[in-house]
Amino acid sequence: MTAIKHALQRDIFTPNDERLLSIVNVCKAGKKKRNCFLCATVTTERPVQVNVVKVKKSDKGDFYKRQTAWALRDLAIVDAKDAVKESPEFDLHFDKVYKWVASSTVEKNTFISCIWKLNQRYLRKKIDFINVSSQLLEESVPSGENQSVAGGDEEAVDEYQELNAREEQDIEIMMEGCEYAIANAEAFAEKLSRELQVLDGANIQSIMASEKQVNILMKLLDEALKEVDQIELKLSSYEEMLQSVKEQMDQISESNHLIHLSNTNNVKLLSEIEFLVNHMDLAKGHIKALQEGDLTSSRGIEACTNAADALLQCMNVALRPGHDMLHAVKQQQQRFSDLREQFARRLASHLNSVFVQQGHDQSSTLAQHSAELTLPNHHPFHRDLLRYAKLMEWLKNTDYGKYEGLTKNYMDYLSRLYEREIKDFFEVAKIKMTGTTREGKKFGLHGSSGKLTGSTSSLNKLSVQSSGNRRSQSSSLLDMGNMSASDLDVADRTKFDKIFEQVLSELEPLCLAEQDFISKFFKLQQHQTTSGTTTNEVEEVDGVALSRSYTSGVPQTVSSEKDMIRQMMTKIFRCIEPELNNLIALGDKIDSFNSLYMLVKMSHHVWTAQNVDPASFLSTTLGNVLVTVKRNFDKCISNQMKQMDEVKISKKSKVGILPFVAEFEEFAALAESIFKNAERRGDLDKAYIKLIRAVFDSVEKVANESQKTPRDVVMMENFHHIFATLSRLKISCLEAEKKEAKQKYTDHLQSYVIYSLGQPLEKLNHFFEGVEARVAQGIREEEVSYQLAFNKQELRKVIKEYPGKEVKKGLDNLYKKVDKHLCEEENLLQVVWHSMQDEFIRQYKHFEGLIARCYPGSGITMEFTIQDILDYCSSIAQSH
Repeated sequence: MTAIKHALQRDIFTPNDERLLSIVNVCKAGKKKRNCFLCATVTTERPVQVNVVKVKKSDKGDFYKRQTAWALRDLAIVDAKDAVKESPEFDLHFDKVYKWVASSTVEKNTFISCIWKLNQRYLRKKIDFINVSSQLLEESVPSGENQSVAGGDEEAVDEYQELNAREEQDIEIMMEGCEYAIANAEAFAEKLSRELQVLDGANIQSIMASEKQVNILMKLLDEALKEVDQIELKLSSYEEMLQSVKEQMDQISESNHLIHLSNTNNVKLLSEIEFLVNHMDLAKGHIKALQEGDLTSSRGIEACTNAADALLQCMNVALRPGHDMLHAVKQQQQRFSDLREQFARRLASHLNSVFVQQGHDQSSTLAQHSAELTLPNHHPFHRDLLRYAKLMEWLKNTDYGKYEGLTKNYMDYLSRLYEREIKDFFEVAKIKMTGTTREGKKFGLHGSSGKLTGSTSSLNKLSVQSSGNRRSQSSSLLDMGNMSASDLDVADRTKFDKIFEQVLSELEPLCLAEQDFISKFFKLQQHQTTSGTTTNEVEEVDGVALSRSYTSGVPQTVSSEKDMIRQMMTKIFRCIEPELNNLIALGDKIDSFNSLYMLVKMSHHVWTAQNVDPASFLSTTLGNVLVTVKRNFDKCISNQMKQMDEVKISKKSKVGILPFVAEFEEFAALAESIFKNAERRGDLDKAYIKLIRAVFDSVEKVANESQKTPRDVVMMENFHHIFATLSRLKISCLEAEKKEAKQKYTDHLQSYVIYSLGQPLEKLNHFFEGVEARVAQGIREEEVSYQLAFNKQELRKVIKEYPGKEVKKGLDNLYKKVDKHLCEEENLLQVVWHSMQDEFIRQYKHFEGLIARCYPGSGITMEFTIQDILDYCSSIAQSH
């Protein structure tokens, strides 16, 4: 093993400036036995690096090569497998676990011991040695003169010590002086022995010569020891003196600690007392204000407010641990509770009295507004009550039960007050609506007296009676539901519009003012101030798009307070919605066209309210009423369509412009004036489409049933009227219907003209129809004259029957007949006559063309010319 060690040092480690300290012959556990060597090495240069190197014998020769090296600092665990039983197996834990089997247990122990020494000297690292005998590690601990690697002389670790350069030089000089040393080693050794003896003798003589100096040195050492003993005695006495001083200083330090602790406790106690006095002491002035403060004057209310805030601060102070166990604190808290209860009762009683007094005071002013269409102003009452707003907030935070009681009492008193005011207000509105119309007498209402002679219940029944009354009226559209253009003029409708607008304009600020007051007085949050997402969803009820607001991410208290405002407003103004519905029913009973005015006005107010707050009471209430108005509007349209379908015409008189066509014109003109720039234009456009289709269908139905007037005349005149109406009003959604009406008018005009013109030249028409029939059968045009029934003599005979005088007579009769067919209000006679003149000339030219083609060279011509036709038509038109 020594020879292998020297060979490895020479061939592998010396060239790398390393020294081999320990070696073990190993093979990998559990695999094919392939031996290799694990070597523990250190570098010769500083800083020293310690490595574990794996050396393997080359496959191609007998030399060794370096295969793998690990730094000792990377070694974590050395596992010897068994600390009691000898075993050649051991594990080294580097980046992974390497399992080895040594050739002998001695080599394994020597290698592990060397690793432990190197770790102690160079690394001082906690390498875990497990399953290693403690005796093996104890033997490796350095002590005394025999210390090895850990003691300081690292050459003792190794059995082999390489000569340095100086030693090699000395040996070479010595061997040069003894040239025979190489040939005769024994003679060389003997010579070295003799020289060594000479040196030993010289050393002994030198020691004996220095014996005197040794004795002197020993004496000096004895004297030094005596001096040391004296110094130790003095130090002992000094130590005894310092010990007593130490005891006194300890007593002083303990006393100072107790004094400091006492001062600290006193300061803390003073701080706690000052905290309690500063935060739980209520001024006498505040106590007096809470017990006896004047709640009627502004100064007294302000004093009570400040006192209540101070009391709340004292009650809500955050006590420190242990404070609530103090008797004085408990007593003060009880006193605060009594003061709070006493003041809360006094405040609630006073505010209830104010609510009752307001009801009496406001009732006295109702008579002043009874003859005017205005609602009493509650601003002074709100202004007086808002002085108590902070006290209400205090009451809400301290005694919610009394706060709820006040809220309920306020709703009870104010709901009765508002109910009286609003009902009287609506009675005045109903009187003003019906007082100047003929319908007022039918409803039992007389405007001249300024009173309602009929009971309120009779007015409320109007909406129920309206549908039955309309069924009993005549079939004319203008007479639907007690409404006719002769009974009601534009002034009456304008007046109704103004009254309805004034009603809404009075209600809107009243509700908004009350809602704002409730929010401020009862401290309820009505507007969103926290972060959240508000979503407006549009819900359609009976064709009315109503906006509903939903807020996500909003605290529950905010949502509940908004709901509470809505509930309070609903209870206080519970009579608004039924009163509005009654008023709408009355307006619809007076004039069905009033639903147009109400739809526009109500839509505008709903749109305004929803822009302010989509979830408010006003927005919700007006939205519900808007649904009713939209239903009335739809019912008005449906009644018109129904009456169009039921219309009957006289069999003895000419039809002319149908009543529902004129009524559609009136409706459209009125609607366009009402819905100009309105938000609900889409509803009107839908109604237009329904009505115009019904008008078209009814016109065709009447035209088909007409016996006195030709169908084409009925269609021509009515569609001309419809086209003129749509052209004048320029209704964009009815552009297609306008074009359709024009087309129908043109088609039926042409049809009527062609039909009428067949009579004046009836035989001539029949003759040329026969000619055209022969040509259509395949006979050439120039050969038609050879047909017996259509020869030149027959043609001359037919032409002779229509001289100019007869033609003029026939045209005159035709003019008279057309005049009888057409109505005067549409004034289409000249248009139709001119069309007939053009058509007659076209027929004349057609006949001339047939004569020229079928009877060439015959010289046959009509007995009148185109100029004659023009003169006849002009003369006839002027004579009539």
